[in-house]
Amino acid sequence: MHFSNDASPRHLTSSQKRANQWRRWSEDIIPAMIVPYLSYIQETVSLRHANTPAIRHRTDGECGTGCRTHNIKVACVFFDAFEEIAIIACPCSPAPLQLLRHRLFPCAPLAPSLAVDLRLLEFVRLLFLHQSPNQMAWCDALETFLDGMKYKLRLKNSLQHRFSNVFHWYQVLTVLAQNHISTLVVGSRTDGAHVDQPSDYLRSRCPLCFGGNDWQNGARDSLPMPDVIVCIDACFTQKRSANPHSAAGSDPPNPTPSFFLPTDDVKAMEDFVERCRRDRRQARTSRAEPDEDGYEEGMRIPVSVLNGCGNSFIAADEKREKASTRFFTDTGLMALVCRHDHVLWIANLTSAGEKQHYALALLDRLFKHIPPQMTIGLLYDIGCQLERSCRKWNFMDDSILSRITFAVAVFHAYGHQWACQIVYHPRKREGFGLSDGEGCERLWSFLKPLIPSLRISGFNQRLFVLDTQIRHLDSKSLQGFGHWLHRRWIHCQSKKHDALDHLHALELDENALRVEWKAQVDHQTRPTPRQSRNKAAEVITIILALEKMLQAQEASIHELEMQLLSVRVPNIGEVNLQLVDARSRYKKTADTLRHRRAALGTEDKVNLEKMKKDIYLTVRLNARAIKTRIRDRLRQRKFELETLERSYRATVNEPGILKLITTYNGLCSQLQSLIQRRQAPPSAVPPHIIPRDGVFQLNIDDDIWQDVGLDDDTLNPPAWLSDDTVRNGIRLQLEVDQCNEEEARLMQERAIIQEWMLAEWDIADPVMSFHLRSRADELVNICVIWKKKVQNIPCTWPMTASWGPSDEALVQAAYNQARSSFRGEDDDESSEGDREGDCESDLEYGEIEDEELMDAIKEIALADEYRYGQNAEFTDDLDDLDDIGDDFMPSSPIKSLHKRRNI
Repeated sequence: MHFSNDASPRHLTSSQKRANQWRRWSEDIIPAMIVPYLSYIQETVSLRHANTPAIRHRTDGECGTGCRTHNIKVACVFFDAFEEIAIIACPCSPAPLQLLRHRLFPCAPLAPSLAVDLRLLEFVRLLFLHQSPNQMAWCDALETFLDGMKYKLRLKNSLQHRFSNVFHWYQVLTVLAQNHISTLVVGSRTDGAHVDQPSDYLRSRCPLCFGGNDWQNGARDSLPMPDVIVCIDACFTQKRSANPHSAAGSDPPNPTPSFFLPTDDVKAMEDFVERCRRDRRQARTSRAEPDEDGYEEGMRIPVSVLNGCGNSFIAADEKREKASTRFFTDTGLMALVCRHDHVLWIANLTSAGEKQHYALALLDRLFKHIPPQMTIGLLYDIGCQLERSCRKWNFMDDSILSRITFAVAVFHAYGHQWACQIVYHPRKREGFGLSDGEGCERLWSFLKPLIPSLRISGFNQRLFVLDTQIRHLDSKSLQGFGHWLHRRWIHCQSKKHDALDHLHALELDENALRVEWKAQVDHQTRPTPRQSRNKAAEVITIILALEKMLQAQEASIHELEMQLLSVRVPNIGEVNLQLVDARSRYKKTADTLRHRRAALGTEDKVNLEKMKKDIYLTVRLNARAIKTRIRDRLRQRKFELETLERSYRATVNEPGILKLITTYNGLCSQLQSLIQRRQAPPSAVPPHIIPRDGVFQLNIDDDIWQDVGLDDDTLNPPAWLSDDTVRNGIRLQLEVDQCNEEEARLMQERAIIQEWMLAEWDIADPVMSFHLRSRADELVNICVIWKKKVQNIPCTWPMTASWGPSDEALVQAAYNQARSSFRGEDDDESSEGDREGDCESDLEYGEIEDEELMDAIKEIALADEYRYGQNAEFTDDLDDLDDIGDDFMPSSPIKSLHKRRNI
């Protein structure tokens, strides 16, 4: 702290003054306030018994040590009062520390003119964690409230301008105070820590993933599963607008730890990716691309399938590029989240579109924090493309790439080719159990109230607010782990028993089903043949298929043109882009068809005319073309980003899709009739109709994905394709396998959660000090809930009966929790309807007035619709669920706690 004696100080610009003030806060004031703040919190029992004793006014002008003093008048804001006090500050007793001892926090580090009550600040901090932060509205309301009690502020808007500074640095103080306690805990654990374990950072991020004493206990299990499951996803609604005045620089960084990757690390990964691609391109220039479809090195699906998946997501990514390039400095976020929805790291996006170097930077940071043998299961919307790029461009060493099992998130699997889904879908791939990979979507849902305010915030302020909200979600999630494990266990057991009952009813051999499943995967992931024994017949069939495709594309163009003529079109620019794309595809198809026809000989042309007269072939080609169009339309429907466009298409597109399904089902009936009348090949099988109910969910086991009876490969079909009993048996057997994997992982997590509690309690006892007692109390309260909820879940390895806290402490904590519930019982009953409504507004997706911001709920609402629409089957025998609603199966520990508290 420095008080200048210079009689004529030099004049500083406003930016220099702000920088100096920021430095004083960060380097001098806040570090000096941490221990006094924790002491004051302990003395007042978390501000419960805090009073504001009168401040003694010194008038001698000198302090006890003889240093120069400074008289300061400070306006103090309380919940229901406003008063002005005078203090005498000096270097040995600075104003912030004096005000802190009297339950006040200053607006400036040296000579504050305003101080705010700590209780008021804590209330506002908690309020802004539960709703969209709006300091301007809060200050206006408080100023009006005080004005109504005849308290007058001397300057207009003075509270608003100073309160922002007070509130920000108070938040910094609370974060660093909590970090100080965490540092003591980690320091006491260091002596006995095992070297070959996940880092202390990861242990603090998720106890269920990284909190065990030995991560290899789970690795010894017989089931082949990744040790940890994580997911990655990007969000392009959390943008930050470009400075309209093109101002240079940004707000200074905050002295708090952050979950965001450093900008330099992201840039280094971007440079590394570009360098790898450049070097590999130079090495591949002399190689000619093969004409035949095949497998790339290390991949299980052919090149044609990978290209199809890439094209599906490129189309969606182009919309983001158009919205991000010109008007936004920061274009979004990309998060690495564990299976329990805890954020491990976040990357700030600054480029248009979803670039791979962000995901690689997140994975690189993760592998630096885990032991060299630990394996990872990665769920990513375009996991197939990321694995392809890693192998093709050598982005990762084999020692790391061999430890990653790639898969695609459940909700985004619809955008992938069927051959990709049977390999990368987590319901088909070994090791992922019932994990859905949608933790990031739930994170974006919780962060959506921050979109308006962060759209115009400073760079570092945006990161600070997001970090604060993530810490709040961690705290809520930690308390909900017991309920989450309890509900997941019951869901898993119910799903498993139901699948086993149906499987036993089919009376099929398990080994035979596994053989059929392997044959299905091998057949449906084989490369597309470019040549056949009867090449002329194949070319004619292709020409007929192209003609049907051309007709379908022509109909699509006509539909888009009619939409442009409609007065109800929600987004003319978007429809125009779709029309341009449709016309481009139509032109390519027409050119291909023209070249194919020109290559036909005289005999082939005669055969073509004969095949056109083949009723069975014609109907089959029509059915296949319509089914392809239905799949494309369903994918487009789920890729839509704007809520208004979804509303419009609910009245235009969905009836159109249902009409196509009716047409397709009619063609299936015609094919079945032709087969019965023996007007089809002897080995032909009828295709499966598409049920109208549930078609918009695009479930992995729906018939929409498979072209049974619509191509030559299904002539003389194997049992996995033609026998409905075998098909159902394969689906049920895979479901049982998933439940077994989920069961094994839940048993591991049940043991880990107790090991973590024991370790934390052992640390808290010997290192106990006044500012760790509240942590011990928190652990006891959490332990009461965890112990009760997971008592029926067996452990993978033997565990002691103790959880750490004594039985007396647990009984007392349970009594205190029950007493609090009984006190509020009458109020809960009287306001049950209101509280239920509040809960829904927190968890679901409210309306956002700004039309530009409505893409904040782009796919999250669809994800919840998909997720919760399938969870009614496990709610029958749940008598032991106490106060948790039987119709709710949370995918997130945060939602579990929310629901429990609001029922």
